[in-house]
Amino acid sequence: MKKYLSGIMLVLLTSVLSVACSKDDDPADNDLFVGTYKGRITYNTNDETKTNDNGSVTVVKTGNDYNFVFSDGIPDLTGVRFKKDGDNTVISVDEDEAKAIRITANRLNIAYAKDGAIWTADCTR
Repeated sequence: MKKYLSGIMLVLLTSVLSVACSKDDDPADNDLFVGTYKGRITYNTNDETKTNDNGSVTVVKTGNDYNFVFSDGIPDLTGVRFKKDGDNTVISVDEDEAKAIRITANRLNIAYAKDGAIWTADCTR
């Protein structure tokens, strides 16, 4: 019985993630979204610089919160809130002008400054 329930849960989870991960899905149109964008990513502080032209950012959206999980040991950006814009992109609602994130079904652009660190991403999916 335990294996049966585990199997059912695995099938349900796979179904949800496969729907949420479709390359045609726009994260702004979904309450649950998981997608990986690939391209140039950077992270800079006074002490270190990390850059990868073939890095990745996995975007996880639950409700109104976005989490950006970077590859290559770059710290994640978590709990970012957005509002939907008219041209089907999302823009950070943070009032700090140094924080800009645009995300669509096919592109992710990040220019985000926080606590003396700067994250950038120019990625596609």
